[in-house]
Amino acid sequence: MTKQTILGRVTQLAKANINALLDQAEDPQKMLDQLIRDYTANISEAEQAVAATIGNLRLMEQDHREDVDAAKEWGDKALAASRKADELRAAGSVAEADKFDNLAKVALGRQLQSENEAKTAEPTIASQTVVVDKLKSGLDQMKSKLTELKSKRDELVARAKSAQAQNQMMDSVKNINVLDPTSELSRFEDKVRREEAKAMGKQELAASSLDAQFEQLDSLGDSAEVEARLAALKTAS
Repeated sequence: MTKQTILGRVTQLAKANINALLDQAEDPQKMLDQLIRDYTANISEAEQAVAATIGNLRLMEQDHREDVDAAKEWGDKALAASRKADELRAAGSVAEADKFDNLAKVALGRQLQSENEAKTAEPTIASQTVVVDKLKSGLDQMKSKLTELKSKRDELVARAKSAQAQNQMMDSVKNINVLDPTSELSRFEDKVRREEAKAMGKQELAASSLDAQFEQLDSLGDSAEVEARLAALKTAS
């Protein structure tokens, strides 16, 4: 996996829109569980790749420091050889002075080589530092996204359980409405009222019959009185 591929993949994963993915899911909870597993694996893979990239950068930085140190060291050696040559030349040892001047030239050549190597590595180190910073930022975003995924998953599970409980409650209420005991009580009350009305009707009929009997008795009494008076008239005659 190249560094550019690593950076592109980390950036793409870090920018993933969780809500958009969930909107397309038939079963959001299962999709979140799978996303968490995939994202965790991606983070682990990305961490290894980023660690390797960082390791390569640190090696380049170490080589650069060594080149810089070597350039300084060779410069110091060139200065020391040049001063020694000047001392020998002043003392009349021209051949020895030339020897140290040659050593100074060799040291300066080595210094120049080290400086060139250090200068050549600097643009690569700078660009790789930018890449590493982006990779670290991307990893931080991925870890934050993973936390968001887990939070979404927990929220979704809680909402699903709440919705299930509400549906169960509504089903229970619906069943109560279908088998409403108060409706049975109302029917029983109606039946009692009909029985009470029937009894009242019978009482009224019974009362009417009794009145008729008393009226009949009254009429018989009048007839008897008439007969008695008639008998009295006949006796008086």
